[in-house]
Formats: sequence, C-alpha cells, structure tokens
Amino acid sequence: MQKNITNVSEIAQELEIILTAEEYQPEYDQQLEEARKSVRIKGFRQGHVPAGMLKRIIGPSIEAEVAEKMASKHFAAIAEEEKINPASRAQIESYNYEDGKLTIKISYEIHPEFELKDFSDYTFTQAEYTVSDEDVDREIKLILRGHGTMVTSEEAAAEGDTVIGDVTKLDAEGAPIEGSKNENHHFNLEYLPADNPFRMALEGKKAGDVADVTIEPKEEGSEANRFRIEIKEVKHLELPELDDELVKEISQQRFEKVEDFRNDVRLQLQAHFSDKSEHDLLEAISSKLIEEHPVPTPSAMVAQFQNMLLENAKRQVGGQFPKGLDEREFFNTMKPNAEKHARWLLVSQKIAKENNLEVTDEDIKAFAEKEAEKEPSLTVDQRLNTYMSSEFKDYIIDTILKEKIYDVIKSKVTITKEATPVPVHN
Repeated sequence: MQKNITNVSEIAQELEIILTAEEYQPEYDQQLEEARKSVRIKGFRQGHVPAGMLKRIIGPSIEAEVAEKMASKHFAAIAEEEKINPASRAQIESYNYEDGKLTIKISYEIHPEFELKDFSDYTFTQAEYTVSDEDVDREIKLILRGHGTMVTSEEAAAEGDTVIGDVTKLDAEGAPIEGSKNENHHFNLEYLPADNPFRMALEGKKAGDVADVTIEPKEEGSEANRFRIEIKEVKHLELPELDDELVKEISQQRFEKVEDFRNDVRLQLQAHFSDKSEHDLLEAISSKLIEEHPVPTPSAMVAQFQNMLLENAKRQVGGQFPKGLDEREFFNTMKPNAEKHARWLLVSQKIAKENNLEVTDEDIKAFAEKEAEKEPSLTVDQRLNTYMSSEFKDYIIDTILKEKIYDVIKSKVTITKEATPVPVHN
C-alpha cells in the first residue's frame, strides 16, 4: 500500500491510497461471490451465472463497494499511524482501477493546529449581587400577581392596567373602514413598550373615552396605519394581602409563616443571581479567548452546532417552527453563532490537552454527591446510576470537563468583584 497526504488548507487534507491487486482482490472476489448467490439472470440457475457476465452487469457497483470498504479500512489505520485528527467523516472523491492497482482519493477536515496564547494577564470583572429588602418585596409582588384579581377601575388607565375596547381601522381621511372593527380587544399596558403608540394613546384614558392611534410607516412612501379605539372598560389588577394563610397556599404548605416565605424568596433570589454572575463571567472568559484565538473552524463542526441551535430553537416553540418561518434560512443565520461555539470547543479542548485534564469515575461520583446536596429528591446512588448509564455518561463527562477547564482558566486570570444591584425584572 502507498499513501500520499496533501494539505489543502489549515483544516483540510486529501489522502491518496494506492493498493495493489493482491491487497484489494480478495475483497473484490468476496463481493463478486456474494453477488453470484443472489443475482437472478434468465437462462442461468441462481448461483451459476458466469463471472465474466456478472462483471459486465454489476461490475461498477462492486468496484464502488470495494473502494468504499478499502477506504474505510485503511483510513482508520493511516489516521492512527500519521496522528491525523479528523474533524469530519472522510469522503471518497474518486477511485480508479487501472494497471492492476486501485487508487482512492479521500478528502476530510482536520482540527487546526495552533498555539494557545498565555492568558494569565487577562482581567475580568464579576458582578457581586446583594439582594435587598426592596428586591424581595418586588419579587413577592410578582408572585402575588398570579393570585391577584382583575377588577373594574373608574380611574384613568395607568401602567399595569388592562384596557378593553373596540378597535376600528380608519382610512386616510379618518373615516372608519367597513368590516374592520375588532370588538373587546384587550391591551395590557404593562407589556407594551413605553414608546408604543397604543400605550401612549391609552394611558390616562377612562371608560367611555375615544383614542386615535397613528402607526407611522417604516418605509418611505408607505402610508400610515390609523386606528380608533372606543374604550369600554379599564381593569386593574388587585393584589391580595400576604398573610400566613396565603403563604401556605402559595408554597403548597412548605411554609406557614410570612417571614419564612420571605427568607426563602431571598435565598432563591441570591442563588439565581449568584448563578447569573458565574454564567456572565464564563461568557466573558470564553468570548475573550475566542477573540484572541481566531482559529479556522472546520465546516462539519460548524454545521453540527448549527443543527444543535436549530433543534434547540424548535424545542422552545413546541417542536416545530410556525408556518412562514424558513428552516433553511434560520439554519444559515445561525452560522456566526455556531462558528463561535466551534472555536470555543477547539480552544477549550486545547486547554484540556495542555493541562492533562480528564474525567474519572471518582469525578462523576463527586458530581453526583454535589447535585444530590442541591436537590435531595434523588439519592447519590440513584444519580450515579443515571450518570454512568450509556445514555448520560458522555454528557456528564462533558459537563465535568467544562468545569475543570474553567477552573484552570480562573486560576490563572485576575477576577475582580464589583458590587452590583439586582436588576429589575418583570
């Protein structure tokens, strides 16, 4: 066997494999014999078709199958011998039987070789959130909204109110367009942006008032859209008083006292924003290292991340995109994000390799113990059995390895803490 490796680019190679007849003929003869047993040709008993006739009829398909099997067999051996690190499946570009030799040309992508930069002088700022009494009050108010009651208000509509009215589209002269009336439309002002034309027109209005709304065109030359809203009712969300009885209901008997409930809300908020702080730090670290290592990314690796992002997006909307949303177009728009994921994978793999990071069974056991402390509904042994299963083990190893990689990075860079107020959220 002869082999010739050609570097096409930093992430692509071509391999030429040249086999003698002695090397490929046994496989060819075996394929021909198997075909002889199954091929039916009129005038010949099954299994007794002459070899020459078989070659004329199905020779090309046998040659293709033999080339594929020889390529698969020898590529694996050559990759190990030459320390090739494929980033994609090898593809047969061509094969040729000539002069008693089989020549196969294979193309494939490889992981790029690059030097890892010294990142010990990098500095990152990590938010240090402190939950205040006001933050707890705000969170409890949001929880109470789920137990509130919508009541009719005689006051003017304000932020947080719901306005109910009949909406009619108007023509350019301001006259109602026949058949365009939409009765009892609900406008929840809280969820409309402050500069939304409908919110701006409805705030301060009462039942019986009329509000005209003009939506300016986004493109020059287009006409504005005009609407008239006859306000029929303004509703205000009335929150219940937080007492021990309501606490029992809200917490499903987990807590009996208001103070215990407040303390739990504080702990949950603190845990949430501690996780957010860590997540934002890791995002900043990966972004910086991606920026500092503009390594080329194999297209097969990028495509894998595009598919992952596509499937994640579909799951978030119930498993299928709405009609009118082009899946292929969405796939293409994911490419820049997928390239970042692929580049970070290459950089993090390099960090793991240079620091001899690996995940042992003891690491998995420690991970199970840590997770059991967070959520004791499953014992350590139950979690460990799940984590060691063929279905979950690769995912758990990847999760633990990521933690080890970040621990190495964080041990070398400078991280400064910055007191940060908890952001207001709805």
